[in-house]
Amino acid sequence: MKHRIVVLGAGYAGAYVAGNLARRLSPADVEITVVNAEPDFVERLRLHQLAAGQRIEAPKLADVFAGTGIRLRLARVTAVDPVRQVVAVADADGGGGGELGYDTLVYALGSHVADCGVPGVAEHAFHVTARPAALRLRQRLDSLAERGEGGRVLVVGDGLTGIETATEFAESRPGLSVTLIARGRLGARLSAGARSHLRRACDRLGITVLEHTGVEAVEATRVQCDDGTAPASDATVWTAGFAVAPIAAAGGLEVTDDGRIVVDGTMRSVSHPNVYAAGDSAYAIGGNGRPLPMSCASAGSTGRQATDAIVGRLTGRKIAKSRLDHPGNHISLGRRDGILQMVDDAAQAKPNYVGGRKAARIKSGILQISLWGISHPTFGLPKRKRRLAATPDVSAEKALA
Repeated sequence: MKHRIVVLGAGYAGAYVAGNLARRLSPADVEITVVNAEPDFVERLRLHQLAAGQRIEAPKLADVFAGTGIRLRLARVTAVDPVRQVVAVADADGGGGGELGYDTLVYALGSHVADCGVPGVAEHAFHVTARPAALRLRQRLDSLAERGEGGRVLVVGDGLTGIETATEFAESRPGLSVTLIARGRLGARLSAGARSHLRRACDRLGITVLEHTGVEAVEATRVQCDDGTAPASDATVWTAGFAVAPIAAAGGLEVTDDGRIVVDGTMRSVSHPNVYAAGDSAYAIGGNGRPLPMSCASAGSTGRQATDAIVGRLTGRKIAKSRLDHPGNHISLGRRDGILQMVDDAAQAKPNYVGGRKAARIKSGILQISLWGISHPTFGLPKRKRRLAATPDVSAEKALA
């Protein structure tokens, strides 16, 4: 019997882990199945560009995994049972579902937009955390343009997603009136120089910034703010937070209050040793003793560590361990401007930053490299893949000893 590895999710973390496991483990010993709801690889970090009207590459996962031996199951994960070691799925085409058994599970289902308990978000707000949602927003903006209306767009939330969305819309669709609503000071987590750079970019692009403003409700044509104002909106884009699905918690895995799977330094669940988590779904502690943020960078580092741990345990080799760091943030301000802000071990912004075209080129290069790596999982394929050990270290007894 082959060792069954099931990977849930084919975003940055899941696709990376699956492809690299296929590269490093012998198909004579393992069977790798990837479960994903969509047939394409989604560049989530570029969904705001897609919503703005740009063409974003979306390689077919069947093509990505061609020649790797990976089995692709297009389905939605509905439940995980780590005691029985099965995953319940519903086929993406609505034609049924069933259960998939596993010996090792990689949980990489990522995150989705969080309404933060604000009334009206689910009913009236748009978001850019999924490709279908970004396309719906794009259609809305196109309809405003077809009617000859510039349109008023409110972007709620001044984190990285909010900043990138507001600046992309203002640059790509200059007829729009774009307002960015920030709960605190604009760019509060940036250095003083980077904050000034961000402010200049917003001024240059004609973005109205409402600082120290909370949103209490979202309506069809406006939002209600905590200062009593009600800015009008033709499209409200919610970027004020992210959440993970309750699947892991419902399955009995040890999770944090927000539902992320608690893992050890090798990305292994602390409660169920046959389960690994990577990306936004994992609650991983970085080398600075702080939890890693939800980000593409964290997807890469946790994905690499999970891969090394699975390969090491299955083949009986020493597990390579790396320091999990979050070095900083790369922020796009349209296609020709950006901010590269590094942080220290206390996750505080360092005084210096890189801005302008150079930062934009760095951000673009990182995304291109990430996409290329995901799209070429067999690159550098070793002539001899590693065979499983006679007794793979996957037992609960060893993990909990």
